[in-house]
Amino acid sequence: MSKPCPYVLVLFYSRHGATGKMARLVAEGIEKTGLEARVRTVPEVSPETRATSPAVPPTGAVYCSEDDLRNCAGLVMGSPTRFGNMAAPLKYFIDGTSSLWLAGSLADKPAAVFTSTASLHGGQESTLLSMQLPLMHHGMLLVGLPYTHSELTETRGGGTPYGASHHAGTDGARGLDSHESALCRALGERVAKLSLTLHAGATHVQS
Repeated sequence: MSKPCPYVLVLFYSRHGATGKMARLVAEGIEKTGLEARVRTVPEVSPETRATSPAVPPTGAVYCSEDDLRNCAGLVMGSPTRFGNMAAPLKYFIDGTSSLWLAGSLADKPAAVFTSTASLHGGQESTLLSMQLPLMHHGMLLVGLPYTHSELTETRGGGTPYGASHHAGTDGARGLDSHESALCRALGERVAKLSLTLHAGATHVQS
């Protein structure tokens, strides 16, 4: 029986749409390598910290399942910032992945992060770092953006070595500029290339 084709999971939460746009650009970078980009989101949560959204979202990306996460060859995770941290819906989902942690299901798989903020100094880097912490606990291999990408030094908006970022403006009206878009695609492509290499190596060892 043939094994399923590897894919990179793009897991995100987006409140006003900017992070969702970043997710689609990340997916473009992944698909440039020939790998599938599986784009998934998470439901809203109530103030009582329980899921409140319908089982299937009416529009946009479908909700992520545990199997989507378990079987991915790589992961790129995105969230808007909330006081310098990832948004509660995404953290709620990640907090429920202890069974994957116990099984080591995500160990040795590449992972990267991205974020969108209302202000330039609204916690982009701390949000990216906070998102990396649970991925490290899962044993994932963190992927950043090296300064070989000239956009990191040329940008007047988002862009960090810790992951792709976007400055949406206080009204959320500022779209992704060319530098921010290029870094989103570059992040997806880097994770996809590493996923292909590691997947091929694992397949060779198993055979």
